[in-house]
Amino acid sequence: MWSNRNVWIVLAGEFIAGLGLWTSIIANLEFMQRHVPSDFMKSLILFVGLLAGVLISPYAGRVIDRSSKKHVLLLSGVGRIISVGFMFLALHFESVWYMVLFAVLLQISAAFYFPTLQAVIPLIVNEKDLLSMNAVHMNAGTVARILGTTLAGLMLTVMSLSTLYTVSLGAYIVLLGSTWLLQLQKPGEPGAGKPSQRSSGGFKEMLVLLRSMPNVKRVLWMTIIPTLFIGGFNLMVINVSELQNDPEIKGWLYAAEGIAFIVSGFIVRRLSENGSLMSRSFICSTVIAASQMLLFFGDSKLGAIGSFGLFGLAAGCFIPMAGTFFQKQVPKEYHGRFFSFRSMLDRVMFQVVLLGTGLLLDLIGLQFTALLFGAVSLTLVVYFFAKEAASAEMNKKKQAPDIG
Repeated sequence: MWSNRNVWIVLAGEFIAGLGLWTSIIANLEFMQRHVPSDFMKSLILFVGLLAGVLISPYAGRVIDRSSKKHVLLLSGVGRIISVGFMFLALHFESVWYMVLFAVLLQISAAFYFPTLQAVIPLIVNEKDLLSMNAVHMNAGTVARILGTTLAGLMLTVMSLSTLYTVSLGAYIVLLGSTWLLQLQKPGEPGAGKPSQRSSGGFKEMLVLLRSMPNVKRVLWMTIIPTLFIGGFNLMVINVSELQNDPEIKGWLYAAEGIAFIVSGFIVRRLSENGSLMSRSFICSTVIAASQMLLFFGDSKLGAIGSFGLFGLAAGCFIPMAGTFFQKQVPKEYHGRFFSFRSMLDRVMFQVVLLGTGLLLDLIGLQFTALLFGAVSLTLVVYFFAKEAASAEMNKKKQAPDIG
């Protein structure tokens, strides 16, 4: 796998894209802090961008499956570059409306880019290397998130916002150049990465397919479990800090989750060697539920750090396992629509969880919110495990010879 230049191009692209994205996010927050006094208006601006990504997802899925995946990646890269141009206009005219255009175009580009990338990974590595590739790819994004936010925060103290956006623009240009070097045609697969001539329908056709794949549906529903933690992550960090009356704990929590997330990328393949991806996903989901419940002891520094670290470890294993499972089980001609559908679900769930977490933290506090999320997660695990066991038993009966 490591001798494949496409692997390095995709990993470098993910890292560069992450640096550019998180640099621009920090710059956006600074711009809004200067020009948008209302917190509600700030959240509305962010919501409009996310909504645009959700609305374009069905169309994006069809385009990804019908078109050359390399061309989709290139065009989404061009969209990113144009979006940064709107921020330069926003800075020049001190106009929030240009920032809204930036947020909308950036999220539309992401709605095409990330599902396409998930569809590209099975085209550049062998099936046996899929899990390793997904894990390393996840780590590249995680390191980019940590470095991007840290460097952007430091640069804000010595640079102007226009310089920060220039750095972001440079990262996107490098990303576009690296994408151009991708070669998606694998030996023995002459049509790899080219437009699919089969099943060119929309989400409706893909949903019909999912009804015939109960295992895929179960894992798709189980992705809600880590989202319950991720969606309200920053709010929980703030609440732990307030509960302990310790501002420094925020840094420790982010560090514990980030380090554990990276470590999980190196151990995930070994964990899955002695069992199926499905069974290991159930184990990881159970550990995630335990990490949520452990936050009941959020008034303790050890309990809070342990909760975030355990979550990072379990979620860092679950996410690449789920991605690999989908890439293997869903037919390649449906990958664009499936990963666009998954991206749309993730965005919607993220917003629902974010709003729900904020409400629950106000009503019942951090500790009981953590217990509730843990209980919901554990219930989902038990329910889908029971469904999986019943399905396996039914398949055994069907395969058993009829001696009557």
